[in-house]
Amino acid sequence: MPIKQSVCIPMLNTQNLPLEVFVPRVAAMGYAGVEIWQRGEDFAQLVSLARAHNLVITQMVGHDSLAVGLNDPAQHERIEAELRESIDVAARYGVPGLICFSGNRRPGQNEEEAIEACVQGFRRVAPYAEQKGVNLNLELLNSLVDHPGYQCDHSAWGLEVVRRVNSPRVKLLYDIYHMQIMEGNLIATITANIRWIGHFHTGGVPGRGDLDETQEIQYRAVCRAIAGAGYDLYVAHEYRPGGDVFASLESAFRVCDV
Repeated sequence: MPIKQSVCIPMLNTQNLPLEVFVPRVAAMGYAGVEIWQRGEDFAQLVSLARAHNLVITQMVGHDSLAVGLNDPAQHERIEAELRESIDVAARYGVPGLICFSGNRRPGQNEEEAIEACVQGFRRVAPYAEQKGVNLNLELLNSLVDHPGYQCDHSAWGLEVVRRVNSPRVKLLYDIYHMQIMEGNLIATITANIRWIGHFHTGGVPGRGDLDETQEIQYRAVCRAIAGAGYDLYVAHEYRPGGDVFASLESAFRVCDV
């Protein structure tokens, strides 16, 4: 089964083109979906355009604050309320996944305490996500370059959380760019843990640039491994194109079209 590719609009629409220009161009290239980070004033327009061009809105952010997240028990009530609202929106519009965050490391809290806090936070809302058929995807981010202090910065850490929750709707957002920076060993980690992965992001290393010969990840091989592992959700491009955005997206599509 071919990889289903998606485009993160906030990152790739570098010229701030109107959605009615950007979305049809993406659809014409063969992309299966588009992704947003926050529900804004243009959300209804995006839903309409996506449906008109047979695209899925593949993911959106489920709760506020990347830095203050599920590792803080004091935030659980707030995050649960925000996730329940986002789950309702996702279910209504066919969005398969919501981005969730561990938050940054907290003084006085050790790793085990932080993992268990995330587990308990997810358990508050996992049954509702299961009922509505929406994935809660805990994002893996690098803490070396882009997000200093972020706690879920290694695949083993995130996997420990989702395994303990043990819900079919609590998974990882495996960001290939971030995990190349933190640990490498991409293909082996992905294939061994594919059942726990609900979404992928791409980006060239270093610099989060184009998926071309200037960066170090062999994306064709990675995507071939993802497809071979039986993954049937989305791989979303989330990088900063160095030149014309549409030429870049056409190239990225070809690289990952396996």
